[in-house]
This record gives sequence, structure tokens and C-alpha cells, in this order.
Amino acid sequence: MGKKISIIGSGFAGLAAAASCAKNGHDVTVYEKNHHIGGRARQFKAEGFVFDMGPSWYWMPEVFEDFYNQFGHTASDFYQLDRLSPSYRVYFGKDDFVDIPSSLDEIYQLVETIEKGAAVQLRKFLKEAEYKYNVGMKEFVFKPGLSVLEFMDIRLMMSAFRLNMFQSISAHIRQHFKNPKLIQILEFPVLFLGAKPSETPAMYSLMNYADWNLGTWYPQGGMYKIIEAMESICLEQGVRIETDTNVKQILTKNKLVSAISINQKEIESDILIASADYHHVEQHLLEEKYRNYTEKYWDSRQLSPSCMIFYVGVKKRLANLLHHTLFFDTDFDKHLTEIYDTKVWPSNPLFYVCAPSKTDDSVAPEGCENLFLLIPVAVDLDDKEETRQHYFDLLLDRIEHITGENVKEHVVYHRSFAHHDYKTDYNGYKGNAFGLANTLNQTAILKPSLRNKHLKNLFFAGQLTTPGPGVPPSLISGQVVAAQIEKEFGHKR
Repeated sequence: MGKKISIIGSGFAGLAAAASCAKNGHDVTVYEKNHHIGGRARQFKAEGFVFDMGPSWYWMPEVFEDFYNQFGHTASDFYQLDRLSPSYRVYFGKDDFVDIPSSLDEIYQLVETIEKGAAVQLRKFLKEAEYKYNVGMKEFVFKPGLSVLEFMDIRLMMSAFRLNMFQSISAHIRQHFKNPKLIQILEFPVLFLGAKPSETPAMYSLMNYADWNLGTWYPQGGMYKIIEAMESICLEQGVRIETDTNVKQILTKNKLVSAISINQKEIESDILIASADYHHVEQHLLEEKYRNYTEKYWDSRQLSPSCMIFYVGVKKRLANLLHHTLFFDTDFDKHLTEIYDTKVWPSNPLFYVCAPSKTDDSVAPEGCENLFLLIPVAVDLDDKEETRQHYFDLLLDRIEHITGENVKEHVVYHRSFAHHDYKTDYNGYKGNAFGLANTLNQTAILKPSLRNKHLKNLFFAGQLTTPGPGVPPSLISGQVVAAQIEKEFGHKR
């Protein structure tokens, strides 16, 4: 008989683990503390607008397709997936912007206009990035990271050298390009990984390959369509999903998880997968003697940034924004220093605007624009209401100045989301948004383990463990932990 598996959290990792474990014949229940599933990828509706609350970039479409294929599905069974063209816009100042084409040939032409000789260098750069992507996404990310022996395969060892593990992405990019604008565009995808480009391994140029070669996509109806698709697959596999069920304690017996405590009830489990915040699960739900890591360990980890987000409804169409628009009109390095070094509120931040209503009429009333404004900020800041209002006004002022369009007087709805909300809604450690930074000393076996060292039936999934932050890695994380459970508990129907 299959095992009774309980899963804490219904984000990408939790749902992927649930579907995969149920497919292998186990009895699976997902417990979600919030009223709606999806974790950081939740959705809400207000005043006729439909807002995705978290992830807004659909990259690496084959990761989603591969997951769906395991259950006899394809993405088109659940949503219409469209490639954005242009992929996104980068503003460097008023009337100074670059639109990134969806065609690689057009990208080569574009970079040549920015820097003479850059097209030849970009071909070389992306060829190297393609190798890193193929090895990284097909080999490394599916390793559970439990032992260095996993990487002792001679082919993988040779690959490690070609992956540029010990050079920074910043240095790698500058070996190929000199123009500051082009460098910033190439460094931008790394910001999703949670560290300065100077501290992120060059192997992550694979993100540039994902960006420019594989493209930027959008599921009609919004990113929540992915969560709905995964929920549908889970239900097909017999998974039960319970919301408004906040796990208060992990109970143990004979050095095993025996049950979880929810709403003053004890729910017995043969195996527990925690896809909720790793730190919260360890420090608040487990007895100290069963924790993998101490509070001192967690405090020493380099976290990815938090975010200040504004969900904004505008009763006007805005001609000078694309679906994705980056505002790099201020000092890039200064903002990074304020996030990672001085860890203060940014003086004049870079920011990002997503306007899905440019692509999707269903997310805003007719004649209106749905905006998602995001500032990456340091973790563990005190986000007072006056601080949120300050940045909301600052961003709208900058948008108006750079795009030349009046926005403020047309705002009919707005809501903010920052550190306090990450802690309250997701138990996010220090209010982080993206998990651990992908630095060299937090890669592979140096990440928090997906398995508890003291309780052999307790596992972890999500952005604070293998393989790391981001939507595709989180989806893979759930599959990796399900595969590890099969290896250790061995049941298939």
C-alpha cells in the first residue's frame, strides 16, 4: 500500500510534489494556511481587475510542458500560451528605451546598434549559455543535493568547469561587452536569483539563454492559470487539498513524524513534505532537537530580496508601457548596494511594471489598465504605511515623467504588499520574497537539505532548498522531493 503523505503549503513546489507522489500511488493531502491555494502565486480580484499577486514572468516553457506531459497533458489543455513580442522594454531615461525583440536575429541586429561588434560576441555568449542551460536544467537541478557523490559523474565534473562556477556573471558579461546599457540588460535576469551579479556564478548566464533564446510567454488569464492547471492535475490524481488549515505543530514519535496538528486536531502521516517556509517549519513547528539548522545558521544565510509591490487599477489605457517594462533610469549599482550591503530603503530605486492588460482583456475592465509595480528591496525592513505611500507616489511620478503619460489622477484602485505581508501570509523568513540567493556557497549540496537529518520521513521542498528560487525551480523542487521519497520508501502502483 502507498504511504499517507501530508504536504504543508500549496505553492508550485507543494502542488508538484502532491501530484507526483499521488501518481506514484500514495494517499496525499495538501494543507494550505490561506483561503486560496497558490502560495506566492495567488490571485485576487477587486473593482473588476484580476491581479496575479506574485510571479509574472513565464520563462522556460518546457519545464511546465514536461511536468504536464507526465500526467498525459499539455499546457494547451489548460490555457492559451502566447509569446510576447517584444519580450519587454527597458527605460534608461525619458525618451530613452530599448525594446527586446522576440526574434533572435532581431536581437543580434539590436545589440549591434548599441555596441559595434556585440552581435558576434552575443552569439558566442549565448552558445556558452545554451550549454549551461542544457546541463543545468537537465542534470544539476534534478539532483537532490544530499551528497557530493551525486556530482562525481566524470561528465558532470567536466561540465562544472564549462559552467564557469567560480567566475561571477558580472565578470563573464564584461568579458564580452562594454556598453553599460547592454551590460545592465544582460545582468537583469540575475536579479531574480537574489544576489548581486558580482556574487552570482557565471553559470547563471543560462538565464540569458532562457530569456533571449526561449522567449518570454504569457498564459491568457494570468499566471494563476498555472496554479489552476496544477490543481486540476492534483485532483485527477486523487489529491485532497484543504485550505484555511494552518499547521501549528509537527508531532514526533520514535524519531519519526507521527502527525501534524491543525485546528486542535492531530492528523497522522507516514511522510511529511514541508513546502512552506523552511525556517518557519523548523523554528516554529519542530522541537529544537529535531531541527536541521540553528537560528544562527539561518541568520548567516544570504537571502534574496524582498519586494514592495503595488497592485494598481487605472481607468485609462497607457500607450508607453509594454506587458513587461523595466525602469533602469537611476543608478543600478547604488540600488544593489542598498539591497545587499547597507540594507536600507532605496533612495531612488530601479523598478518593474507588469501590465498584463496589454495582452489580456480579461484582467481589467474595458478601457482600463491592470498594473503590477515592483521594487526589489532589502529583507527585514520596517514597512510602515507612510513608507509604502512614499514609494507609491515616487513610482507613479517616475512613470509619468519617463513615459509622458498622466497616471495618478486615473488610479481607481491600489493595494500594497511588502515585508509584513510576506511574513503574515507566507511565514516568509525576514519577509523575503524569493528565498535564498543563488551564490556559490549556497548552491547544490550547500543549500538547506531537502531531507531532515533526524526524522527520516520529513522532507522539504520550495525556494529555500534544492534547486532554488524561481517558478521553474520550485516546480522542479516538488518533483525532486517526490523522486527522493520513491527512492527511500519505494512504492509505485
